[in-house]
Amino acid sequence: MSLIQFIKSKIFLKQVIIAFVGLVVFVFVVMKWLNISTNHDQKIEVPNLEKMSLSEVEKTLKELDLKLFVIDSASYNPEYPKKSVIDQDPGPGEFVKENRKIYLTLNPTGYRNIEVPNVFGKSKRQVTSQLSSIGFKISANPIYVSDIAKDVVRGLKFNGKDLKAGDKIPKNSIITLKLGDGEGTGRYTEGK
Repeated sequence: MSLIQFIKSKIFLKQVIIAFVGLVVFVFVVMKWLNISTNHDQKIEVPNLEKMSLSEVEKTLKELDLKLFVIDSASYNPEYPKKSVIDQDPGPGEFVKENRKIYLTLNPTGYRNIEVPNVFGKSKRQVTSQLSSIGFKISANPIYVSDIAKDVVRGLKFNGKDLKAGDKIPKNSIITLKLGDGEGTGRYTEGK
């Protein structure tokens, strides 16, 4: 029997039809199984979790059959309550399926502490620029002390206490500069 005669035979035609029907049935079964196992038509709208505490978020997500995963704490933002949600992924209004993880970024409890650099003997302009660049605020009302040099930093104060190099205080703290008045006869020393 030649190849052309075999292709024209009833046996070959039956095998092709059986294979085609089997393929159609297989595709149909797989599509139904995927539809059931992936919850294709299920949609849960992600709520806006911004400014909510972690306990409120847990309760809200549990009611919706969603899970939470805290990925990080951001830089402290005073506009948000402490330990509240600053950012979320997926965002509010997006649709997800049940048991989907919602990734959260939380607001820390406060600003992180920054080490105070050694600024003694530097000019007011240098110190203002240096302290501002690392996250401190400078009081508009410096304290002038008797010193031969005018507007040279002779110390720093925070909340009424003298600071020294290496002390750590929260970022965004307001620091008061102790500056020489230029009218003294000698160099300023602490305790005078």
